[in-house]
Amino acid sequence: MRKFTVQSGLVMPLDRANVDTDFIIPKQFLKSIKRSGFGVNLFDEHRYMDKGEPGRDNSGRPLNPDFVMNQPRYKGASVLLARENFGCGSSREHAPWALDDYGFRIIIAPSYADIFFNNCFKNGILPIVLDRKIVDEMFAEVEAQEGYALTVDLEKQIITRPSGASIAFNVDSFRKYCLLNGLDDIGLTLQDAGDITAFEKRWKEASPWYFGV
Repeated sequence: MRKFTVQSGLVMPLDRANVDTDFIIPKQFLKSIKRSGFGVNLFDEHRYMDKGEPGRDNSGRPLNPDFVMNQPRYKGASVLLARENFGCGSSREHAPWALDDYGFRIIIAPSYADIFFNNCFKNGILPIVLDRKIVDEMFAEVEAQEGYALTVDLEKQIITRPSGASIAFNVDSFRKYCLLNGLDDIGLTLQDAGDITAFEKRWKEASPWYFGV
């Protein structure tokens, strides 16, 4: 997993509450567990005018001009500004996979569904919880200012707005440690690889019958 230290990026607003995981990545794309290749189908049912299918070439599909992702001013955004209860619905981990594969490293919202919130940290995405009033202000600023970008310093837990004003945010210390060091669950386990190998060796010597020796 990539380390997260300081990230600066263009902000894309998704002005809709209760965005569920099927909105983020529709159910027909859940057949693959590769973790990659889902970005082209992020928000598929709203991003395109036709129905997407796994393995299909998306380059010629008609885009929905009314969907925010297809507006040129938000091309290349890496910060997603969202509303309440983002990531609700089924617990599919494909949702953060799709967001990450597209290029979103940061999500800002007043609240999230618990499982989605946890899955973001496990996949290198920083989901930030801010007060609804501040989120409302950001939506207004994004609308008024093309090229609106934020800088997020995870170590200092500070968001810097284009005006230079800063906003503090909270993050669990263990999750912060994992993001700063690029550690997912497997990475955390491998930190103790030496101790695990030593334990297996002792176990084999003490109980050879268990291993068929």
